Amino acid sequence: MEGDIQLTRKTFFSESHYALDMEHESSIEEILDTIGDEHARTVLASISREPGSAKELAERLDLSRPTIYRRLDLLKENELINDRTLVADDGNHYKEYTCNFNSTVISLEDDEYDVRIFREENLPDRFSRLWDELGAK
Repeated sequence: MEGDIQLTRKTFFSESHYALDMEHESSIEEILDTIGDEHARTVLASISREPGSAKELAERLDLSRPTIYRRLDLLKENELINDRTLVADDGNHYKEYTCNFNSTVISLEDDEYDVRIFREENLPDRFSRLWDELGAK
């Protein structure tokens, strides 16, 4: 049909699921506490737009380095960011932080919270993960 736009997306998403039950109770509370922290959200929003080091984030967000490091540790503990070590021109090493998910959904049904975190995967990573899951069964 004329005027219809067909969108195809060849991106795969994996889903991390945290349900509020005895096995994951602390995980969901930690995720919600992390998302509830204003500075953690600010750091996360910034690195979702552009990766950065702790120094760059402190300058970009006008926050102290200790505040940045505490939030980066919190985000890393809750698997909301990744880091990689880079080498500066002067030979010093530093970490660059990136957001490791595309979206999150928090829902409340029957007095139970549910948090779903959607992560984009490239095809080789997805194949490896599926292969590993098949081998585990």
